[in-house]
Amino acid sequence: MKISTIGCGYLGAVHAACMAELGHEVVGLDVDERKVELLARGEAPFHEAGLPELLRRNVDAGRLTFTTDPSAIADCDIHFIGVGTPQMQGRYAADMSQVDAAVQTILDNTDPNREEPALIAGKSTVPVGTAEAIAGKVAESGKNLLVLWNPEFLREGFAVKDTLEPDRIVYGLSEDVAEGEKAREMLDECYREILDRGTPRLLANYPTAELVKVAANSFLATKISFINAMAELCDATGADVTKLAEAIGHDDRIGKKFLRAGIGFGGGCLPKDIRAFMARAGELGVDQALTFLREVDAINTRRRVGAVDLVTDLVGPRLVGHRVAVLGAAFKPDSDDLRDSPALDIALTLWSRGADVVIHDPQAGGKLKEQRPDLEVVDTIEEALSGAEVTMLLTEWKQFRELDPAAVKSIVKTPVIVDGRNVLDPRAWSEAGWDYHGIGRGVSIW
Repeated sequence: MKISTIGCGYLGAVHAACMAELGHEVVGLDVDERKVELLARGEAPFHEAGLPELLRRNVDAGRLTFTTDPSAIADCDIHFIGVGTPQMQGRYAADMSQVDAAVQTILDNTDPNREEPALIAGKSTVPVGTAEAIAGKVAESGKNLLVLWNPEFLREGFAVKDTLEPDRIVYGLSEDVAEGEKAREMLDECYREILDRGTPRLLANYPTAELVKVAANSFLATKISFINAMAELCDATGADVTKLAEAIGHDDRIGKKFLRAGIGFGGGCLPKDIRAFMARAGELGVDQALTFLREVDAINTRRRVGAVDLVTDLVGPRLVGHRVAVLGAAFKPDSDDLRDSPALDIALTLWSRGADVVIHDPQAGGKLKEQRPDLEVVDTIEEALSGAEVTMLLTEWKQFRELDPAAVKSIVKTPVIVDGRNVLDPRAWSEAGWDYHGIGRGVSIW
């Protein structure tokens, strides 16, 4: 099939490359000329495992192209919308301007005399009601287009695998049976190789498909904030939140995933998605249904404040002049994404209060240097640790998790470690002479 992806960020670029890998002819459309130039050369504009190889292979094979020219999508069979829906300035609601622009681009470049329908397949995370509104706009245009909502479930760092080997695929279909069936057939053809491997496919109406992604993200955010709330209780009582999480995680009704306490969640999805979900519930008059998400959000924010307060307690009431090594800036390992990163937020707060903050991140460091030349961002762990009075592990990169506490003790000025992700062995670091501080965990013989 001939396919377009509108938007070539984390979602769109990965989806375009993966669709080409399935054998389709794919054109990626974006307004960012620099990003398009990189992608057209087979180079990834962001760090994502496996993506550079996928891009080069399919660009070289001629199956994958990128452009800023919207006329290039005119004869495509399927248009995937993969643009961003960021949080609006000063509001919880999602900014839908990029989705609106993508739909208009498709309408403007669809042949009015097209005999066979083309399919608009939305992948962006959107407020419930969006697909129905787009379908109405398409009907008014008279263009031969169908609308389907196909939410993405990508994890940064695993996006290629999650696209080619998803744990489920969801189709949000029109209530018009004929239109819905035709849209299903078209997307089935696109995903044939994935479906033939037995991947579950769920058929639903538009609003159900739109709610799936935000409901999933809200549940995961709730689980993270729950264990972080338990960490606050553990700090107050001397309990160990890691042992607590292990114990309750053995209950298969709860499960172990997303039960690791720390400095909280961030990135370009969970924070803005739960806020947009609350905003949309308010618009629909059912805001009380999601009131609990306000506390989920508040707990998450409180973890960042708590990390800053801990450093203040360790060095004294004035942070000015105290050297703090920050290991990690990206919101998660295996990514260079700095959007709403708890690690970066904590580092910036300490810096704004006068601390001498030195940051190292193996992938996001270069990007951070460009964005914030006023910060001290270094290229090695040793540079970051040199002369540090407090060391903070805030993004759980493998090289940070595997640090030898005895070997790095001589580099710092004061061996004080704040394990913001609870990934270090407190006993090993304490026995090596470090003053260890985790989140909701002490050093116990058990």
